[in-house]
Amino acid sequence: MILAIGLPAWAGITYVGLVRARRGDGLPQPDLPRAPRSRARKAAYVAAVAYVAGGALHVYGLSYMPFLFPEDACWFKAGMKTYPDHSSALPVSLVCRGMEIVPWWINPGLLLLGTTAIVATVTSVVLTLRRPARSR
Repeated sequence: MILAIGLPAWAGITYVGLVRARRGDGLPQPDLPRAPRSRARKAAYVAAVAYVAGGALHVYGLSYMPFLFPEDACWFKAGMKTYPDHSSALPVSLVCRGMEIVPWWINPGLLLLGTTAIVATVTSVVLTLRRPARSR
C-alpha cells in the first residue's frame, strides 16, 4: 500500500519541486493576506470529510461480508464453521447461528456520516447560491 500510493506521490512532489526550481518559481514570495474561508467552503469541506469517512466505514463493514466462500465468513469472524443465516450490505449485517457478527456501531456510524454529508452538501450549495454577487 505504501509503495502503491506513497512512492508515486513522493515522486510527483519531487518532480514538481525540481520543475519549480528550474523555472525560478521557488523564490520566497511575500506573505499575502489570505481571504477568510466562506461558510459555504467550510460546509463543502465537512461534506467531503463525511463522504470519505462514510466510504471508509462502509468498506470496513463490508469486510465482514461473505464474498467468495460464505462458510469461511462465519469461521474467520466468529469461529463457527457454518453458512451465514443472513447477510446484507446495507444495513451491514452478517448473522451466523442467530448471532450478529458485524459490530453494533457500524450502521449508526454510516447513518450519522451519511446524514452529515447530505446536510453539509445542501448547506454548501444554498450558501453559495445565496451569496451576494459583488462578493463572488
